[in-house]
Amino acid sequence: MSAPALIALAHGSRDPRSARTITALTEMVACLRPDLRVAPAFLDHCDPDLDAVVDRLVAEGHSEIVVVPLLLTEAYHAKYDVPAVVAAAAARHEGLRIQTTEVLGIEGALFRVLDTRLREALKERRVRELDALVLAGAGSTDPVANAAIARAARAWGAHHKLPTIAAFASSVPPAAGEAVRAHRADGRRHIAVGMLFLAPGLLPDRVKELALEAGAVAVAEPLGVDQEIASIILARYAVGAVDLVPLDALFAGV
Repeated sequence: MSAPALIALAHGSRDPRSARTITALTEMVACLRPDLRVAPAFLDHCDPDLDAVVDRLVAEGHSEIVVVPLLLTEAYHAKYDVPAVVAAAAARHEGLRIQTTEVLGIEGALFRVLDTRLREALKERRVRELDALVLAGAGSTDPVANAAIARAARAWGAHHKLPTIAAFASSVPPAAGEAVRAHRADGRRHIAVGMLFLAPGLLPDRVKELALEAGAVAVAEPLGVDQEIASIILARYAVGAVDLVPLDALFAGV
């Protein structure tokens, strides 16, 4: 009996760099687990969508699929869009079983990736001194999702023993530029910005533009393709795969 297939379901973007990054990330996951069938899919703006990927996997003979949402917070897309598209895809194939996992979330491992991207940005800009940080996320109308970004900013700042402000690319203030200016108003002059975005796109570009205009000395790139993230995807998959196993099979022989 083959293992369930894994679909890494990303939000998608009109920026082609986003799809390339997600595809490369799923290829890394496949390299870590060559025994698994791994495929990317997108909620919007990019191909392939979930229906197309599910159709292809069913045609290949897969009857069980684990969908891992590549989202960093439990915002609208996680609560509504993902369950809707997964339910619709499952309904189109009799006998198909699809399990959706928790979102990637903001795991401790992501902070190591954040630090790597920050070091790369500091090296590129030849920055040797920092006295403040900004951590920028997408922003949401869901206050719980925004609170997750704010908690991550506090944790990241505490780790580096630097004052840190959470910023948002949309929906709620402060924007990245406002956060940088708030630090500067407090007398900080060496301010770097980290990105809680999985892939490049219009929003990360806007964060970078606003932060540099406001006087940031460096802006890190999005998290991108990293083995830490691939490992989180596989950890989510493992839980989802177990959830597909019937209870009587789990307790057989106990």
